Amino acid sequence: MATHDPIDPNGTLPVAIAVAPNGGRRTKADHPALPLTQEEIAATASACLDAGACMIHVHVRDRSGGHLLNADAYRTAIAAIRAAVGERMVVQITSEALGIYRSDEQMAVVRDVRPEAVSLALRELVPDASHESSFAGFLAWLRTERVIPQIILYSPEEAVKLAALKARGLVPFEDVPVLYVLGRYTARQRSTPADLLPFLAAEIPRFAHWSVCAFGVRENACVTAGALLGGHVRVGFENNLLLPDGSIAPDNAALVAGAQAAIGTCGLLAATANELRAAWNRTA
Repeated sequence: MATHDPIDPNGTLPVAIAVAPNGGRRTKADHPALPLTQEEIAATASACLDAGACMIHVHVRDRSGGHLLNADAYRTAIAAIRAAVGERMVVQITSEALGIYRSDEQMAVVRDVRPEAVSLALRELVPDASHESSFAGFLAWLRTERVIPQIILYSPEEAVKLAALKARGLVPFEDVPVLYVLGRYTARQRSTPADLLPFLAAEIPRFAHWSVCAFGVRENACVTAGALLGGHVRVGFENNLLLPDGSIAPDNAALVAGAQAAIGTCGLLAATANELRAAWNRTA
């Protein structure tokens, strides 16, 4: 695995800000501005683009508001987002199971949609060695179809597992992008910047393009720490509803704007969608 790129001393290294505006768990009862319909998701994409985001991480819901993996629903949402922002945002769909879908169902919907990008939880798609072959075949298909995967890692041990799969030739990308999740989807979860340190320990494999997301009121502090250490960031209502002062954020765009302001104060620039695409293409 590649080592982390050093911070550009002139402050020109672009940091990709992704927004995860809804997730698969929260509802309007959690926040009235949580986007659930395709129109709401598209409007959120536009507002977050203006606030500094270059990627949107998309979940779609069923008629009752429940988590859904469905190709038609994804295509409709993607079309609405593209109508609102064109190619100025990378559109990444989720393959998250949420305890509802089997790994083969997760991969099937991605094959059907053929999105620009997709997030893949390693612990869901490779829960044990019996799933390694199908995962490798799926990754090979993604590369052929030029779909960029981002592997979700919930622990340093999962980073070690991913590196081992690559060493055995099962990950056909030069250096696949990853997302470090600081914490878990549990009630009252609050991440801290120190939660990132185990992922960056000397004995843990490094990835050339890594991002970080966090839960709770210190989300902004966590992602700013990640940016300063050479990573990219993801914010949004999927993981956090709070501004740094503890008040409820009015919308996802406020969290994006806060992240952009924080990294800007540190002398870093927010990446455009094309800069993110170029960086990801270098990992293919």
